[in-house]
Amino acid sequence: MRTDTPRSALPARDHLLAATAGTADAAGPAGAPVLDVVVPVHNEEKDLEPCVLRLHEHLTRTFPYAFRITVADNASTDRTPQVAARLAAAMPRVRSHRLEEKGRGRALRTVWAHSDAPVLAYMDVDLSTDLNALLPLVAPLISGHSDLAIGSRLARSSRVVRGSKREFISRAYNLILRSSLAARFSDAQCGFKAIRREVAQRLLPMVEDTGWFFDTEMLVLAERAGLRIHEVPVDWVDDPDSTVHIVRTAVEDLKGVWRVGRALAVGALPLDRLARPFGDDPRDRVLKGVPGGLARQLVGFCVVGALSTLFYLALYSLFRLGAGPQLANGGALLVSAVANTAANRRLTFGVRGRGGAVRHQAQGLVVFAIGLALTSGSLAALGAASGSPSHGTELAVLIAANLAATVLRFLLLRAWVFPDRSGGADGATGADGATGADGATGAAGTAEDIHHEQGNAR
Repeated sequence: MRTDTPRSALPARDHLLAATAGTADAAGPAGAPVLDVVVPVHNEEKDLEPCVLRLHEHLTRTFPYAFRITVADNASTDRTPQVAARLAAAMPRVRSHRLEEKGRGRALRTVWAHSDAPVLAYMDVDLSTDLNALLPLVAPLISGHSDLAIGSRLARSSRVVRGSKREFISRAYNLILRSSLAARFSDAQCGFKAIRREVAQRLLPMVEDTGWFFDTEMLVLAERAGLRIHEVPVDWVDDPDSTVHIVRTAVEDLKGVWRVGRALAVGALPLDRLARPFGDDPRDRVLKGVPGGLARQLVGFCVVGALSTLFYLALYSLFRLGAGPQLANGGALLVSAVANTAANRRLTFGVRGRGGAVRHQAQGLVVFAIGLALTSGSLAALGAASGSPSHGTELAVLIAANLAATVLRFLLLRAWVFPDRSGGADGATGADGATGADGATGAAGTAEDIHHEQGNAR
């Protein structure tokens, strides 16, 4: 994956002022637009002109800021390039961009990367989404309230007309995203989205897909990084002439889900570089008399600990089938300790990215050695006392020993492996400049670099 993004934090979200950004009347060729709406197309010679004319008329009539419409033609083989060029020549607020390779994600990435508009959007050429949702879509981005915005066909107040097959596929896909990638947004594939330019500059280099999964990957990474995603209920009418190949697209999407899930699981993406400056999020603010992140860290640690214990006991029972109690205990504890450290690193102490991961695992193994000594000593004491204890007795002793080791493990993780180095309230900042459980900033590079960047942001 491409991750060549700047190491500093994102700037604070500012309201785009009409006085400096220009108005719709000033949206000529020389004027910098506030909004750039991209229409990605491939062999759409029939639908392109009606789409652009209708969109242009709507924006001219209703949108209070300067705008631009960009036709992104990705490798069309019909007359689409000629239609796009004619529209751009006839209308000052319309531009066309030709790509020689196919892919909606590639087209959006290319045009957005070169746009000078502070707010970037896209919509499908069939205009299935009611255009009255366009201003509500981009308003939170213009005001500085949100980082991305998406149209949702699955919101309660949305009005959707489409066949049962597409409805089932859409809902099943979003269920897969929620269960596998813990996604909280409701509609990943509605062709109606917007993003602030400074966010796109950081986020898009991390997005690998160039096709239909581009939207999903962008949203998952943004959500995991703590960016704010605004959802707009939309009225949507299915296009019966859609050229999207459902089966092939579904297969590619599932491959993308697996790839992104694996990258997130191993911390392969520097999501900390998408963090806003400390203090831009109200959760970063320290209030007098209000405890910091200790309570949340305890809850996270208990949840991870409970799951790790179940995982450990299952492994012990499995290893015990072919090995003695000491060997089975050591193997089960080692495997579960690696998983426990990784889970606590991300979920309990909010450390993101790969920075410091090896050191954290090494320190976690030291904590594991202490737990191994406690549990192995308990097993040895049990064997000396009763000779041949039952399997249930072994498990009961191990649970008691693990409870004692758990308390010590949390203290060591909090004070040594993932210490609070900010000098502020508990949980405000985690290891290597990463925030605590609220997760404003993760680990990347050296601690000195992050501390320096946070100092500049403040």
